[in-house]
Amino acid sequence: MSRDASRGDDLILAIDQGTTSSRAILFDRQGRRVAMAQREFTQHFPRDGWVEHDPEEIWESVLATCREVIDRAGVGPERLAGVGITNQRETALLWDRQSGEVLHRAIVWQDRRTADACQALRDAGHLETVQARTGLLIDPYFSATKLAWLLDHVEGARERAERGELAFGTVDSFLIWRLTGGRVHATDATNASRTALFNIHEQRWDPALLELFEIPEALLPEVKDSSDDFGTLERKWLGAEPPIAGVAGDQQAALVGQACFRPGMGKSTYGTGCFMIVNTGDTPALSRNRLLTTVAYRLEGKPTYAMEGSIFVAGATVQWLRDGLRLFESAAETEALARQTRAGHSVYLVPAFTGLGAPHWDPKARGAIFGLTRDTGIAEIVAAGLQAVCYQTRDLQACMSDDMDAEPDTLRVDGGMVANGWVMQFLADMLGVAVDRPTVLETTALGAAYLAGLRLGWYRDLDEIAELWQCERRFTPRMPEEERERLYRGWQEAVERVKSER
Repeated sequence: MSRDASRGDDLILAIDQGTTSSRAILFDRQGRRVAMAQREFTQHFPRDGWVEHDPEEIWESVLATCREVIDRAGVGPERLAGVGITNQRETALLWDRQSGEVLHRAIVWQDRRTADACQALRDAGHLETVQARTGLLIDPYFSATKLAWLLDHVEGARERAERGELAFGTVDSFLIWRLTGGRVHATDATNASRTALFNIHEQRWDPALLELFEIPEALLPEVKDSSDDFGTLERKWLGAEPPIAGVAGDQQAALVGQACFRPGMGKSTYGTGCFMIVNTGDTPALSRNRLLTTVAYRLEGKPTYAMEGSIFVAGATVQWLRDGLRLFESAAETEALARQTRAGHSVYLVPAFTGLGAPHWDPKARGAIFGLTRDTGIAEIVAAGLQAVCYQTRDLQACMSDDMDAEPDTLRVDGGMVANGWVMQFLADMLGVAVDRPTVLETTALGAAYLAGLRLGWYRDLDEIAELWQCERRFTPRMPEEERERLYRGWQEAVERVKSER
């Protein structure tokens, strides 16, 4: 834990509300971490394919980590120049505008309960309209059908929503609402672009989509820039009233934290899921390979776009191996276990616990392990779980290369899994390109801090932020191409075997 309470310069508090934990990190003007606090919270699985969070537990974890990080840094709350928020995207919450009471557990982005509703919309011919306006596909992943489910299944919710009594939000909106004492109901353009209700070309909630998904507009938050005025914290929370000055969905925040500001620059984040995003500049390019077009960030009213591939399960595989199968006690043990395996082993773990994301988009696929033999042990299963992340990244790389008619020569990586050197080397081998690991691994939180810093005048522009990025280690490919392709073909065969329609 880094710590420096002696300096007199200001600090930004970055709130990183993720899928399995909430973190609070203090950054200085140079983007250096001063202190960090983290707290995991409960994952609820009420039915097969359903994933929920308790919003009150999320709120308590955020507040606790914010207070803890200030205490760990040994600074007073008056040192906070501002707050940046980054969050798990697409997760849907519904609450009472007067009391702030949440009506139902949050429906998490991984949740598949609306798979049949999405299929019905596709069968009715609405896919082209949704994709053209939002850059997204019709899939349970996105917020629109989650919100529709809440309105239809929480008693009285639809009627109350139409009377303007309720508020919808992704996690950022919920936190902004709570932190400002209900004075601000807002989101930023990156989070709005993940709902399937936001027109990314016109930068507004789309009336035709609201009608399609049967969503009352009165529910929706105001959409702001990613670097903007989102109100100030109530003093009772932290003992000060810093402004909330930067907000972005976690993957877009990581793109900012990795300083991928030029078209063609990309990053891949390895957290609960894995998300590869490439900056496409002013152009919202549509994918030929079922990838997503999204808002990378919006500054001074001008959107920058990106192409994204989403893998639902990455670090969550490690969590399952630890907590579900109990193969080890700590994720830190996985690197040593993986190094015990023989090169080229043929065990494949396809972690389709909540379906398959890009480019397959099969919500009914389920996970499996293939290639088990009598000499398969814990090490081989763990290695297969780690390698699955790299294979899935290769899937995304192939699609993006085809869509953009270009082959990137490097990939910037971040997230908890990238601390594992064995995984990063296998990733470089499987992609056949250099993999750059930055000095600051918490790039999601760092991106939120940078966006807040822009609003506060800490940085002149994005170029000044880009100068702060530093590479800690570069992993270069070592595996022979023949071996790389052999292993990847085995992965492709394994994926085909878990798909719901073969």
